[in-house]
Amino acid sequence: MFKTIKNALKTPDVRKRLIYTLILIILFRLGCYITVPGVNTVILNDAMSSSNGLAGFIDIISGGAFSRFSVFAMSISPYITASIVVQLLAMVIPSLERMVKEGGEEGKRVINRYTKIFTIILSLVESIGIYLTYKNSGIFINPGWLTGTLIVATLVAGTSLLMWLGEQITSKGIGNGISIIIFIGIISGLPSGIVTIWNLVMTATGFSTVGLITAIGIIVGALLLVAGVVFVQEAERRVPVQYSKKVVGRKMVGAQSTHIPLKLAMAGVMPVIFASSFMTFPAMIISIFVKDASTLTGFWAGVYNFSLATSSSAVGLGYSIANAIVYLLLIMGFTFFYTFATFNPAEVSNNIKKNGGFIPGIRAGKPTTDYLSSIITKLTIFGGLFLAIIAIIPMMLRFTNLNVSFGGTSILIVVGVALETVQQLESQLVMRHYKGFLD
Repeated sequence: MFKTIKNALKTPDVRKRLIYTLILIILFRLGCYITVPGVNTVILNDAMSSSNGLAGFIDIISGGAFSRFSVFAMSISPYITASIVVQLLAMVIPSLERMVKEGGEEGKRVINRYTKIFTIILSLVESIGIYLTYKNSGIFINPGWLTGTLIVATLVAGTSLLMWLGEQITSKGIGNGISIIIFIGIISGLPSGIVTIWNLVMTATGFSTVGLITAIGIIVGALLLVAGVVFVQEAERRVPVQYSKKVVGRKMVGAQSTHIPLKLAMAGVMPVIFASSFMTFPAMIISIFVKDASTLTGFWAGVYNFSLATSSSAVGLGYSIANAIVYLLLIMGFTFFYTFATFNPAEVSNNIKKNGGFIPGIRAGKPTTDYLSSIITKLTIFGGLFLAIIAIIPMMLRFTNLNVSFGGTSILIVVGVALETVQQLESQLVMRHYKGFLD
């Protein structure tokens, strides 16, 4: 990786892209410290220090912007939700599905336009909900419809600006812009995590041997976790495919052997994001319509605590265990749904048959479809369980003395984005160092 970065810095065009990306990242981080107008920063610190787990979950993704109530407080989460919804709609609405598969560049532009419109609508709803949630907390100066309008407009503008920054990074920088923004937001909490580990070793009373052992255990566990995520993200099952001889023009093309690469975690981190959004949605809705959710009793109190258990340990071990079981089932379900929605064994089987290919030992047609479906099912079970374990273990560790700064979703996103960015950087270098026969 370091060799790739070194070679990139030596290539003028790639170096310009890296510098451009770095400048936009700095702009993003500066915006995280610009507080929305009309906010009392003194009262804000006290209010956010006692925020519930849901606010803390949003704060991690936004890189601390939510706790500062900055213009980027909502981060890019409305865009992510809008993208997920548009993808799901494209799977069930035939016209959108045709636009995605057959529309080409024009279809992509139309889908992108729909995503942006839906992002603005979601950011408007979410910003209104945030204002109503904290309206009576005292953090706003002269709360009223004028102040509310100003705050809502600022938050929506901040999300729109982040969406634009992401597009600029994608087109003129390195990597996927939206993923880079999420990545930077998450790793911005790394220094505080290092300080926490240091405080375990050097306590107020001096050096702690137990703290040192705990710190070493956290570091080793984090490294093993990252190594496991990298292994699963990069692992693939290669299904061999043999193509028979055929006539192309006036020539006889010989038999070819190739393979179909099937990723172990084909769905990536999407099932975890789906499940997280699904689990925290009830708590977010209740927070919007109830001034103080802690006063809830009965059924709605149970729903709120159950939903909040995904991101907070304050609701109790019982709620967290029940939440973890449902969370696991949702991740498995979304993994199967997303995998089979993006990979159709019947379609792949037909394409192989049309091109005169076959899988050695398997007849073409339905037997090939059944064989591919069997492989995908086994890979999906393992990949879904891995995603669920990675997401649930940090939730359970909150009830121990170990203070885990990053959740499973954060680790999956960070590792996935890092791998994707390095691969794109390498492809940029290959394109610029490739020499054709005219050179």
